[in-house]
Amino acid sequence: MRRDGLRPNMRNSAGPTRVSVIMKPLDKQALFEELLAKLQRERDKALAAQQATAEGATHSESKADSDKDTRATEASYLARGQAERAAALSRDVQRLASMKLRSFASDHPVALSAVVTIESEEGTARLVFVAAAGGGLTLAEGAVSVVTPQSPLGRVLIGATEGDSVELVRAGRTSSFDLVRVV
Repeated sequence: MRRDGLRPNMRNSAGPTRVSVIMKPLDKQALFEELLAKLQRERDKALAAQQATAEGATHSESKADSDKDTRATEASYLARGQAERAAALSRDVQRLASMKLRSFASDHPVALSAVVTIESEEGTARLVFVAAAGGGLTLAEGAVSVVTPQSPLGRVLIGATEGDSVELVRAGRTSSFDLVRVV
């Protein structure tokens, strides 16, 4: 068994078999809380960095020694960029906090808050959590990847149902995934 809790596709004399997902019962609320906490920590770090940079930009030692000295200007640009990053993370935290968790039956289309087990053509399975924010992060010790509806994978998953196959085109290469389970 791999570290992520998934067992690789096993072949028998009858051909390929379905990937079995071996994990503790899925706790969607725990995934949601872990994701929200990660985004809040990122936001808090960005706010602290922005504040420290802003203080440095206005500190007396940052005053220009000559008309060619741009330390204060550069520090203010950096502080502004950090403030924009902190604001974007604050919006992400708000979007995620307002996301309602729901359960999905096998015939329900994938939407926000779905946890989807996808299997590649090669038989590799992975779990993805479709969330309003936090795309690219991993949860549950790396066993679950977060995707947003704006991401390439999220776009092809939204609206699909359990048993469907979806195609993802990246860098001119097409990959197919089967939706094994939607919860």
